[in-house]
Amino acid sequence: MKSRLILTLLVLTAATRVAAAPATLTATVKDTKGAPVTDAVVSLIPLDGPAPAPAEPPGEIAQQTQEFLPYVTVVQAGTKVMFPNRDTVQHHVYSLSKAKKFELPLYHPGQKESLVFESAGLVTLGCNIHDWMIAYLLVVPTPWFAKTDEQGRATVAAPAGRYRVEIWHPRLSAALVQEIALPAGDSPGRDFTLSLKPDRRIRRSGATKSGGYR
Repeated sequence: MKSRLILTLLVLTAATRVAAAPATLTATVKDTKGAPVTDAVVSLIPLDGPAPAPAEPPGEIAQQTQEFLPYVTVVQAGTKVMFPNRDTVQHHVYSLSKAKKFELPLYHPGQKESLVFESAGLVTLGCNIHDWMIAYLLVVPTPWFAKTDEQGRATVAAPAGRYRVEIWHPRLSAALVQEIALPAGDSPGRDFTLSLKPDRRIRRSGATKSGGYR
């Protein structure tokens, strides 16, 4: 009886180790013309159990040279995000998005505000003073995500298992969703093609570069 119990525990331990074995997804994201897509978010939503709680350091979206930097940020739900003003003018950051409506009234250069983003979803950021300033904060229900670089590549490390892959970009009408099984180790690279809308961002004129409240 005792030996059978030990054998059962060993089998369960081995199964747990296999389930938790590390895996890697390397995604290459391009548009319909074959050009690499920068700032696409690739996230892995686990299908075999809940995602672990946030353990990442706070995110950061700075105001600098009268722009939001970076243009796209991704964090897990429950993460704090810092909003430092590294500019020489005041800013008035706000969002009307369903995932998080907030307002950071006029605050001076050198100040740093912060907020916790509890709910998954897209948060679009703007500035009430500088109407060309826009940024996107994607809050995802998983710690396994990455953002594509200038070559359109993103690498996500996660435990082996089944996942829903979600790929988002500001110029997508809706996220691209697929289900995959990640084996332990480095899996073959996967290619994704996005049909993007035109870039409608407001472009700054030279006359606006010294604008804003001091």
